[in-house]
Amino acid sequence: MKCLIAGGNVKVLGRAVHSLSRIGDELYLEPTERGLSLRAINSSRSAFASFLFTPLFFQRYEAGGPLPSTELFRCKVLMKSFLGVFRSLPSLEKAVEKCLILLNPQLSRLVVQLHCKYGVTKTHNLTFQECEQLQAVYDTQRCASSLRAPAQVLAEAVVHFPMTLAEVTLRVDPGGRISLRNHVEDEAEPTKTMVTELWLAKDEFEAVAAAPDSHITFCLREFRGLLSFAEASNLPLSIYYDAPGRPVVFTLDDTVLEVTLVLATLSEPDSSSQHPTANGASHGPAPSDDFADDLESYMIAMETSAYEESSGTPPPPPFPLRAPHPPTTDPEEEEEEEEGGAVPGTPPHKKFRSLFFGSVLTPGGPNLAPMQEVLAEDSDGEY
Repeated sequence: MKCLIAGGNVKVLGRAVHSLSRIGDELYLEPTERGLSLRAINSSRSAFASFLFTPLFFQRYEAGGPLPSTELFRCKVLMKSFLGVFRSLPSLEKAVEKCLILLNPQLSRLVVQLHCKYGVTKTHNLTFQECEQLQAVYDTQRCASSLRAPAQVLAEAVVHFPMTLAEVTLRVDPGGRISLRNHVEDEAEPTKTMVTELWLAKDEFEAVAAAPDSHITFCLREFRGLLSFAEASNLPLSIYYDAPGRPVVFTLDDTVLEVTLVLATLSEPDSSSQHPTANGASHGPAPSDDFADDLESYMIAMETSAYEESSGTPPPPPFPLRAPHPPTTDPEEEEEEEEGGAVPGTPPHKKFRSLFFGSVLTPGGPNLAPMQEVLAEDSDGEY
């Protein structure tokens, strides 16, 4: 494979590499007859990005001939190594005039040459690894909702969210307005959580064909990387999505470029499976992916069985995990619970200590204080 990139397209290639670096740690190169494909996927297989540069993008493009010695070859390189070639985007625009990429399986090297001004040539020899074809399975034609907007509109919208934000929720209300809101976990306390929501009018989009009251939640980091490339290239962004839990597809189309980003979305919580965990605390731990929920159910079951063995009376009705424990203990126990920083939704710390450390505290425990005073008086009298 041999391709030559000239002029401002070198910076476009650099922007594409920067965008792909937000997805995964490896860059997949696949030269085809349709053009050079650069792809990346994250470690959890929840994000996939593809940049296809058509032959019109290059000044010279040779994917490989039909001969056995020049058959098409695909490989992957470390993203950090390839990104180092295009690290500084301003210098690419000012100093680099041409970029030559050579891929020869016999040499076991991916050669990237930057031809700069004043006859300076920078050559980078990168090691690669042969790989299979990387392709995500999706169909935008079967998506129930689609949006199309200028990249600048969406870029100005997400700038209001902090860089540390993980997920964002895109929603279309019955009136046709589109909103972006930071995703908040159901367990978070409303009084201690900051919520940022931005509404966009329908006329700010080029096309809106979304189901009423539809919404999806996806990762914001990978979306920012695509937005930065789309905004710099001045290309409109198309969004295709279906129900929550189904992947969302972002596309950019141009005569010399095809960009696709596929992200996994957050599925709707199943209330039926969570109900026994919240209200069936006296039973054994139910199978769940959340280890904390299993641990809470298990510890509450241990607490109930310990109560039955010590008192011989039936235990009180199980309490919800989120409800605070009624204040039936004495003030000394309440102070110990406050100092231990009890978390709402878990049994009191006093009962955890009695389970693990073999405490013999009983409901008649406070009556031992007078006995201790009598013993102190007798010992004083001996002197």
